[in-house]
Amino acid sequence: MYQAMMRRLTGLLVATALAGALLPGVARAELQIDITQGVSDPIAIAVVPFARAVPADGGLDVAAVVQRDLESSGRFRAMARGSMLAQPTRTADVQISDWRAAGNDYVVVGRVLATGNAELQIECELLNALNGQQLGSRRYTATAATLRNAAHQLSDFVYEQIIGTRGAFATRIAYISVDGQPPAQRFQLIVADADGENPRIVLASRLPIMSPAWSPDGQWLAYVSFENNVSAVYVQQVRSGERRRVSARTGVNGAPAWSPDGQTLALTLSGSGGNLDIYLLELATQKLTRITADDAIDTEPAWSRDGRELYFTSDRAGGPQIYRLEVAAPQRVQRVSFGAAYNARPRISPDGRLLAYVTREGAAYRIAVQETAGSARVLTRGSLDESPSFAPNGMTLIYAGRQGGQGTLATVSIDGQVTQRLKSDQGEVREPVWGPFATP
Repeated sequence: MYQAMMRRLTGLLVATALAGALLPGVARAELQIDITQGVSDPIAIAVVPFARAVPADGGLDVAAVVQRDLESSGRFRAMARGSMLAQPTRTADVQISDWRAAGNDYVVVGRVLATGNAELQIECELLNALNGQQLGSRRYTATAATLRNAAHQLSDFVYEQIIGTRGAFATRIAYISVDGQPPAQRFQLIVADADGENPRIVLASRLPIMSPAWSPDGQWLAYVSFENNVSAVYVQQVRSGERRRVSARTGVNGAPAWSPDGQTLALTLSGSGGNLDIYLLELATQKLTRITADDAIDTEPAWSRDGRELYFTSDRAGGPQIYRLEVAAPQRVQRVSFGAAYNARPRISPDGRLLAYVTREGAAYRIAVQETAGSARVLTRGSLDESPSFAPNGMTLIYAGRQGGQGTLATVSIDGQVTQRLKSDQGEVREPVWGPFATP
């Protein structure tokens, strides 16, 4: 797969079709979550329907969004609304013994209030059904347009109070969508909510778009585009659509990765000689620094959490493996993946503790994780799983796979217990990347 990817990348450089870059817009294709495996003993929770603010809430059922988020994590089992004997919206109205007798561990109640000036206020409380204790409450201000995001923030609150880890429901993903058959394919770079809702086209072209990467602040995407019949790296502000071409050098321009401070991109460049190496590009000055200078293929860079190291894929030992080097002393290269003849596409967890990558088992390509200095654990069971990306809380990986011969996206928890598939209702999807937490 690694060699095939390199051939595909260089082959695209001589593509002759005309590119058609389009304005951003709302994507037609949406992702639908299908939970394929959850924990064996999920937490029982009742998310009671919230009091509504009709028509100011735009018809959105906030409690339904929260319930869907929690269930999609694979760690919760929500009580069916039809089984609820009552639907209180305030703590004072909750008969906790009834909810406990119905088998619930936790109860969420709340309400959406119209406050004027087109604003909405969402109030909620989380109760422990076993002892009646209120574990916490939250209040959010939103508009009809931002109400869904506020619901995701509420899901994050509930998840963190119960699980003890920050939730990632109010985050975004980016991915590539491909419609049609060659030579009439249409490529789209799409940004959506973490649950696949609200997809928005960032860029569309009749030539390939590849390797999206989020900036640390979640405001920009870097990617590779072939719209001018050569590979080039662009950075684009997601909200405004402002874009800049930052690298269109001779040969391959690929695999951009933002430094933790957002000032530098690590890139794969081939130059006129054709050999792939890793470079650092300072965005403000366009200063270019070569990091690797080996006769082998060096590609797919990923930064360590502190920005002092780079992980990358190289075949310098005869086959693709993961290596690490110090940015300040790049000649110090250390191999970090073992146990399989093929390990590629490294990604580092937000806490810097785990390394995820694509590994080969027999004829299958799967997603594995390991402690940065430990042995690997294979998490997925597909035949062609690739492009892993950590959620910003480090609890889940999103990746690309195949089902029925079509490219799909899927997620797996880092312990391997929870899996789900995000199915597209149109075209195939590939190269997902999970965005960071929103900055305050």
